[in-house]
Amino acid sequence: MKKQKTPEVIRQDIPVFQADPERGLTMQQAEERKAGGWVNAADTGAGLTERQIILRNCLTFFNLVFLVLAVVLVCARSSVMNMTFLGIVFVNTVIGCFQEIRAKRAVDKLTLVAARPVRTIRDGQAADIPSADLVRDDIVEFSAGDQICADGILRSGELQVNESLLTGEADIITKKIGDELKSGSFVVAGRGRVQLTEVGADAFAARLSAEAKANPQAAKSEMMRSLDRLIQVVGIALIPIGGILFYQEYVHLQLSFQSSVEHTVAALVGMIPEGLYLLTSVAVAASAMKLTKRRVLVQDMNCIETLARVDVLCVDKTGTITEPKMEVENVIPLTAEPPEELEAALTALYGGIEPENDTGRAVAELFHGENDWVCTKRIPFTSAAKWSGGVFEGKGAYLAGAPEFILGSRYEEIRDRVEPWVKTGYRVLLAAQYDGDPQPGALEEEKIQPLALIPIANRIRPEAPDTFRYFAAQGVSIRVISGDNPETVSDVAQRAGIEGAEKYVDARTLETQEDILRAAENYVVFGRVTPEMKKALVLALKKLGHTVAMTGDGVNDVLAMKQSDCGIAMASGAQAASQVARLVLLDSDFSVMPGIVGEGRRVINNIQRAATLFLVKNIFSLGLSLLSLFTNWPYPLVPVHLSVISSLTIGVPSFFLAMEPNYERVTGRFLPGVLRRAFPGGLTNIFVVLMAQAFGAVFGLPQEQLSAVCAAILSIVGLLVLYQVCKPFDFFRRMIWFAMGVCLVLCFTALGGLFSLAIWNGSVILVMATLLLMTPTVFFSIQRIFDFGDRVYVDARQRTLWPKLKQKHRDLRAGAKLEMKRFAWWRQ
Repeated sequence: MKKQKTPEVIRQDIPVFQADPERGLTMQQAEERKAGGWVNAADTGAGLTERQIILRNCLTFFNLVFLVLAVVLVCARSSVMNMTFLGIVFVNTVIGCFQEIRAKRAVDKLTLVAARPVRTIRDGQAADIPSADLVRDDIVEFSAGDQICADGILRSGELQVNESLLTGEADIITKKIGDELKSGSFVVAGRGRVQLTEVGADAFAARLSAEAKANPQAAKSEMMRSLDRLIQVVGIALIPIGGILFYQEYVHLQLSFQSSVEHTVAALVGMIPEGLYLLTSVAVAASAMKLTKRRVLVQDMNCIETLARVDVLCVDKTGTITEPKMEVENVIPLTAEPPEELEAALTALYGGIEPENDTGRAVAELFHGENDWVCTKRIPFTSAAKWSGGVFEGKGAYLAGAPEFILGSRYEEIRDRVEPWVKTGYRVLLAAQYDGDPQPGALEEEKIQPLALIPIANRIRPEAPDTFRYFAAQGVSIRVISGDNPETVSDVAQRAGIEGAEKYVDARTLETQEDILRAAENYVVFGRVTPEMKKALVLALKKLGHTVAMTGDGVNDVLAMKQSDCGIAMASGAQAASQVARLVLLDSDFSVMPGIVGEGRRVINNIQRAATLFLVKNIFSLGLSLLSLFTNWPYPLVPVHLSVISSLTIGVPSFFLAMEPNYERVTGRFLPGVLRRAFPGGLTNIFVVLMAQAFGAVFGLPQEQLSAVCAAILSIVGLLVLYQVCKPFDFFRRMIWFAMGVCLVLCFTALGGLFSLAIWNGSVILVMATLLLMTPTVFFSIQRIFDFGDRVYVDARQRTLWPKLKQKHRDLRAGAKLEMKRFAWWRQ
């Protein structure tokens, strides 16, 4: 089915208006542009409409195949019972539509809650307006952490923006009045007012998004891509195999038209994994809906699978391990200057402007208000420079930020005053005077006069230790990546109970890619990390074979979150972080993370378990159909048999098992793993059914009775596979297994006449009993052969890879020792 196109917006010709950045548009002008179609509403890609969901579930290739097969059965005057597969298809489709629409509505509601308004100037008043209600020529105010929502021109102020999400270049670009800003970029520092020039589908980010959607396969997860490939292979094989099989039975074996059609349809129905793709889509949608109840917004359904595979979680200190709110603990003078001068300088730096981050807010709470100092130049805080400052008329320049970054090599002069605070987990700021015009990255150390140290307390979240203990028990290792002093971060991480938190490194000592790779493998805590280094560390972890999730709340986390396998944002943080994340924690509560990871594991593990049940039938039908082309035996089953067996050994148990808890980390590739578990059952079916056909040929058993015997064999193998899938047994799984067994017995006894499964001939019962007793032995023998093959394969890999792994381990240990020596030298 082709993806429906978004209808083009018909716009009226309204001339561009040069709005006053202080007044903005009038309400009347805004309404005129809205009525004229110049509004910032576009196809956001939030998902399919409810109508599209219904059409997608109904108008599928396999549903069309089932419909054609039903028509063929009608033409062959077959029994209505042989068309029961249509009932299963109908029920599957209804359940799929219901669950996906229900999940969509839940996610849409949460999306509205998560949507952030934009500060807009209209009629000279600032108001928070939803991004979709903005119009062309609106004056919008952006500050640090905001994502540019439409193309525009800077009309007042100055902004430092990062366009890496659009261009791939991570350089910070300073925008001055008259410069163009592109939607999709985000503000790193500064504050300014922008007039929107291109909105909606005309904006740069919207055009890029439209191009990206032209390749929908690129956005699919490994599991969904595997299922797509499987369905494509089966879809291609159906028509030729079906045609040849019908020709074989009708022409060569000279069966009746009705029998030939029934056997061919049964083979094709058995080859179609009719419920597998649906089960996967429904399970993922239901999981997304379950996460919405935890106040977690799922912005990309594929991340459900990614969560199941995560083995490394990267976190920031502030807002994740610690509470986002900070408090100034003390102000420690470093000069004999009057304290009033220092208070006036800090009030001028922080009191008269909107704080740019949590640290700034903590200082501004203590030094709030205004004074008579006139600021002629303000240098905003950036994650690269790690300080902010201002130049004041008649007073000179003042700076505040990380002591190491401001003082450089002169940091040793105050190290003894800073270290005691750092080692107890405090973040320490340095306030300093600068004799000149300060430029980020180009401070002259001899012109700096340290004034005071400002220790800032950041309390550990009460739930953090339990959360990190959970991850340790689940085999998920933690990496703490922070811009703070590494000793401070290490102390906080140790108090939060993070394993290996004593292993820390200053990221400024990591100079080459090899250094970063070694550090990513050997260290847990990384301090003084820039946004680019965060990104490099995430890429290094992925290169080492890990599946990486990254939590963040600041603009400095955006690059790393974008490169991680699953970015997770705190809604209370920067807007840009929420925009690039695949999951958003609306309550910014890190303690829900165990539940999120557990949900991902539960869903994917249960899908893999159900997929095994589905593929046993598909392997059997495909294999037996191909073998039937080279024998004089017809395909032994009719459609009603497969409908009964599929329902009781696949459909019903997989539905209940999908609700089971299963929190083991998912490893390996989806399709090879599922096929490996399904092949013993499928091959057992083929072997024993061929034995039954051989018995039938020798003893001259009637075809109807032979079909019932083969159906019984498939039922027993289905129960054996279900037995393997249900391990380890608990009361619930034991009840499912016994219930399915009882239902199958009823189908072969009390309901045998209805489903063409009745067996009355004594010799047939004897043959069936012999084959059924042999079936478990065959199944477990084939299972052992596959287990032996697994061990041989693993041993061969270890003999090949173990020397390489040992050498790699020695290299990493040597590199870690070298890194520690370099860090010790750097500190001295």
